[in-house]
Amino acid sequence: MNQEPQVRVGILSATSIRFTLTGLYAGPEGELVSGTHEARMNESGISFTIGDKTYTSVEFIPSSYIGDSFELEGVTIGVDFHWQRKENQRFRGSLRIIVDKGKITAINIVNVEDYLVSVISSEMSATSSLNLLRAHAVISRSWVLSMMDRSSAPLPPAANHPDAKALNPGPSLIRYWDREDHLNFDVCADDHCQRYQGISRVSTPVAAGAVADTRGEVLTYEGRLCDTRFSKCCGGVFERFETCWDDQPRPYLEARRDGVNPLDFPDLTNEENANDWILGRPEAFCNTSDKRILSQVLNGYDRETPDFYRWTEELSQEKISSLLATRLDKNLGKIKDLVPLTRGTSGRIRELKIIGTEGELTIGKELMIRRALSDSHLYSSAFIVEALERDSDGIPARFILHGAGWGHGVGLCQIGAAIMGERGYSYDEILKHYYINAELTHLY
Repeated sequence: MNQEPQVRVGILSATSIRFTLTGLYAGPEGELVSGTHEARMNESGISFTIGDKTYTSVEFIPSSYIGDSFELEGVTIGVDFHWQRKENQRFRGSLRIIVDKGKITAINIVNVEDYLVSVISSEMSATSSLNLLRAHAVISRSWVLSMMDRSSAPLPPAANHPDAKALNPGPSLIRYWDREDHLNFDVCADDHCQRYQGISRVSTPVAAGAVADTRGEVLTYEGRLCDTRFSKCCGGVFERFETCWDDQPRPYLEARRDGVNPLDFPDLTNEENANDWILGRPEAFCNTSDKRILSQVLNGYDRETPDFYRWTEELSQEKISSLLATRLDKNLGKIKDLVPLTRGTSGRIRELKIIGTEGELTIGKELMIRRALSDSHLYSSAFIVEALERDSDGIPARFILHGAGWGHGVGLCQIGAAIMGERGYSYDEILKHYYINAELTHLY
């Protein structure tokens, strides 16, 4: 790859989309267009109208890539999370509008390096330490380029919400989410991929400088782009890739302690060890309550989550029964027990057995578990279960989940990396800590 590519980012899907073109854009028939417009889905479900014209796909290309921008109204951020909200967002580059799954989808086509400046500022505060921002620029670049490579390849069978093989006998629903929503663009703009909120999110030149400092730099392993996943807080030990997604290991995404002695950690696949680890607060880079550092790493809506290294969630019998019936579309009756069957290297549960009065079901992988037990998402699947106030039939009145970490825990831990940056670790040292034996490589 000798020159900077462009990435297609899915921003918004709805039955109608309002957008404003600031500057002159070449429209679908070559005419120059500006101002506010609205695309509305037709009753046919296969086309939309803008003004009095009907389209199945349309693209608006700026006359000046640097000087022109467009704004989309009502973009949802934090989809399905507790901080979900809508905001208007501005973008550089082209706007493509298509019909996708019965809705209109707005896609931004933008240079990768400009995309990265927004990602760095959207994923964390642009006032974070420079070495953290540089490290994040490298992994965000590596990840999006690896996704672009994948999007150009044929999808494997059952790639949409693919079922995975259960490790334990009995009725099961083992599933993971990865590429299923991205057939017509490379990546989405929310937490499912990487947060990308356009040029309105860039608040300081520091993020742009971190991207420029590392321009074209990626992580590779044995000559191939690394799948550089990351999460907010690993909880003390990194999770392996296959706990969360497909069963093919990524050798550079291995278990390590998030601390100065990375090989010093217990076997958290063992239930007793996991209990002790989660109920304790062991030393780790990401074990911090330093508000100054957290304010640099977390945007305002992220700081609405005060506890992330260790947390507690309480679910009444009525709540958990209702959640599981709704989320899993299965009637398991009253819930008697939640039993972790297999855990990953960070203590995250890969398979959870649900025992109800009307049946049993084993669910996984980690995101399925997080979705099943919350109106939005549990912070992570690294938790232990305390069942309280059992009646004469052994049915608890409530469950307490004692948990660790925030997110899937694979790859770079943003809180841990922030502490490393504050302690003077260079960006390549941060990368080597989280991506085992990966190499820095210049692509362009």
